[in-house]
Amino acid sequence: MKKTDIGGQAVIEGVMMRGHNSIATAVRCGNDIVVKKDMVKPLTRRYKILSLPFIRGTVALIDSLIIGIKTLSYSAELVEGESEDEEPSKFELFLKKIFGDKLDDAIMYLSVALSLAISIIIFFIGPTYVAGFLKRYTENTFFINLFEGVLRVAIFIAYLLLISKMEDIKRVFEYHGAEHKTIHCFEHEEELTVENARKYTTLHPRCGTNFLFIVMIVSIIVFSFLRWPSLYIRIISRILLLPVVAGISYEVIKIAGHSDNKIIAALVYPGLLLQKLTTKEPDDSQLEVAIASLKSVLEDEGGKAFEDI
Repeated sequence: MKKTDIGGQAVIEGVMMRGHNSIATAVRCGNDIVVKKDMVKPLTRRYKILSLPFIRGTVALIDSLIIGIKTLSYSAELVEGESEDEEPSKFELFLKKIFGDKLDDAIMYLSVALSLAISIIIFFIGPTYVAGFLKRYTENTFFINLFEGVLRVAIFIAYLLLISKMEDIKRVFEYHGAEHKTIHCFEHEEELTVENARKYTTLHPRCGTNFLFIVMIVSIIVFSFLRWPSLYIRIISRILLLPVVAGISYEVIKIAGHSDNKIIAALVYPGLLLQKLTTKEPDDSQLEVAIASLKSVLEDEGGKAFEDI
């Protein structure tokens, strides 16, 4: 089996696949599959310093957030349809006046900033605040840091369990499974057909769920070396160390996606188990969408589809 760096993301009634040169978003609209393709050049390829190990992780994370929100917005608009008769609100007109043609970009970057802020509050600031109460009972900073990390993982798992019960999210998770099955089919160098893709697992070591779980585990290790100062210092230290955590986690997930080593496989196994929450078995129509997206991306990859770039 060959390995590829091509990956993707489930969107509303569709799948986005990303290669080295292009991004293709395939969305099912009734009996039709609409494919939108954009040529891309990631920051890690524009500036060599950003492609260095442990630096590229943070850049890739922010880049993925921006592209992810763009494709989600596109798929939602395509599926729901935009009402031509709907009058813009006063607030929308006000924003349009300020940002002009850059309004969509401004909203996108604001969405990314809000997503990061909310994630930091829920998964980093919240746990360190709660763990602070243990200071009343023990001075063992390693134990307190460990409790903080375990609490962070517990919140993450509870969050996945909660959203996995939502009907709309279940559809997205089915497309997530279709994305993984299609990538597996491609990596096994089989023809990209529904019949071939159907037999593969919905779990994949390079999944974003796996990456986020590794972030949680790496943060336990990194933060365990810190002392237990005031809450404000702890919050600042965790925010400042997030790029370090993301950088290390990215390298781990990159190795996991290109290695058959049993030790590496054991390290990422818990993250694979979590994908049982974030991926569901897709139907044939969903596999068709994922295949259409991947085929579109492969048109621009040439001989680099299996290269580690």
